[in-house]
Amino acid sequence: MKSLKEFKPLIKLLAEDKIKLIIASTIIFLSGIAEIFTGYLNGSAVECITNYELKNALIYLGIYFVIELTLDGGLLHLANSMLYKIESSLTRKLGFFTYKKALNLPAVAYEEKSSGEIINRITNDADTLSFAFGRLLNMISSIIASLIIIFYVFINSWIIGMEILIMIAFLFLIIRKYSPKLKEIHKERKEEQDKFTSLVNESIRGVREIKTLGIKNNLIKDMTDIIRVIFKKSAKEIDIQKEFNIIIRFFKTILEVGVFVTCIFLLYYNQISLTFFIAMTYYVYRYMWLIENINDLTQTYQKVVVSISRVNEILQNKLYKDEEFGNKKLTNIKGVIEFKNVSFAYPNEPNTLNDFNLKIEPNQKVAIVGKSGQGKSTLFNLITRIFDVDNGEILIDGINIKDLNEESLRNNVSIIRQEPFIFNKTIKENFELIDKKIKLNDIREYSHLAYIDDYIMSLPNQYDTVLGEGGVNLSGGQKQRLAIARTLSKKSQIILFDEATSALDNESQTYIKKAIDNLAKNKTVIIVAHRLSTIMDADIIHVVDKGKIVASGTHIELLKTCKIYKKLYETESLNS
Repeated sequence: MKSLKEFKPLIKLLAEDKIKLIIASTIIFLSGIAEIFTGYLNGSAVECITNYELKNALIYLGIYFVIELTLDGGLLHLANSMLYKIESSLTRKLGFFTYKKALNLPAVAYEEKSSGEIINRITNDADTLSFAFGRLLNMISSIIASLIIIFYVFINSWIIGMEILIMIAFLFLIIRKYSPKLKEIHKERKEEQDKFTSLVNESIRGVREIKTLGIKNNLIKDMTDIIRVIFKKSAKEIDIQKEFNIIIRFFKTILEVGVFVTCIFLLYYNQISLTFFIAMTYYVYRYMWLIENINDLTQTYQKVVVSISRVNEILQNKLYKDEEFGNKKLTNIKGVIEFKNVSFAYPNEPNTLNDFNLKIEPNQKVAIVGKSGQGKSTLFNLITRIFDVDNGEILIDGINIKDLNEESLRNNVSIIRQEPFIFNKTIKENFELIDKKIKLNDIREYSHLAYIDDYIMSLPNQYDTVLGEGGVNLSGGQKQRLAIARTLSKKSQIILFDEATSALDNESQTYIKKAIDNLAKNKTVIIVAHRLSTIMDADIIHVVDKGKIVASGTHIELLKTCKIYKKLYETESLNS
């Protein structure tokens, strides 16, 4: 019963197709019921022929052919076609809603789960579920029809009826024994498949680094090891299925021989009619077919249970809760940011921030510096709510960011990272992800501010140039400048620069610093930097050490008053 509860999300997704589903189910059910009469009609026709009742025999056969022609020949094909369309629709819906849910997962989910596991749940597991749906519906119809047949069998011979029931009871005992084994080994194989998909995904995305680092052979070895484990799991799964199938075939043969031998004796002693005997030659094979399909469906069902469980862990927030937002909006935003007694630690790590306090005023260029690992970039992760604070609160214009709705937070806060993500689309389409109605003139204006427009216009296809995945066709500096231009198109009041100028040459860096200066006149601009040369002209510089602000001031002031800042500056100057 527990596994059946897992199917609730499927039922909700089928709501739009419920009329088609009812029609298809009804036709399949009627087809199953009609098959009950085929044995009886054929048996009656044969008995009429033996009694020289040709007219009655033709009537029975005529009814038989009408049923076969209308239901099995026409309506059943229509029902199966409708089911195929419902399955196709279900696949798309499952994939879409799982994808949508995946985007709402908190950042910690992607810290703990591999990309391959998430991708497989969205694609392969969703497809497995819809594939089994039509087969399950047909099986339910067949089981109902078979139950009706057993009543007909008992009416004519309780001995044959008991033979069938005993064999079915043995069948379910066998299924109960093998189902957990099949489920467990399939789950293990799925986990290895996740590793396979993850490695393929990372290898394709990082092919340039793989070549330049000379690690191709090591990755091939890793892939060989994964494939070897998958093969072992698959072989074990096949062995279990093989053993299961042999036992099922044995009981099928026992049932078939037992029923036929019993029928012969009962017919010989006039305990059953010839009509029933002929009917049983049809019905016993129906049970053979039913057992075969139950066997097949049992194996498929275990795969489905594993898949639905994996999909539901995302759809029903079993592993992680969705990001939660408030309902407050930022109107006439000024861009004042305040950290109040904030403490934070990444999972399974000591605190990065400890009782952290800082207030940032708008219309300034604010820099945050410090040694590596002191929590500088963490501040940006918290402002953007990639992670939430453990204690304390972060305010924007006096409103706790947890109380803001998603639109207010995302539209008013933008971040440009050291390694920006560029989508495998045209340059123009990368901007259209921000604003579907954005005009080319506006795109060029933002690109001009980021000093990338001249380069783009020199390309053969200009803004229609397709960028490789992750922007591999661009240099590091070009990628960052494009990311800056794309972020400017959001028109956010708060702009965060996380080492955004680190990969730029000196000339480009000078241009970007001018653009940042222009932005700081009417926006809140915060820069996290390791290279002090990029923020020496900031209006105010905050020095972070051991998760707290230890000094604040201008570049000149900090050189005189802050030993940590002075040491950072001297180290950089020495390296230069």
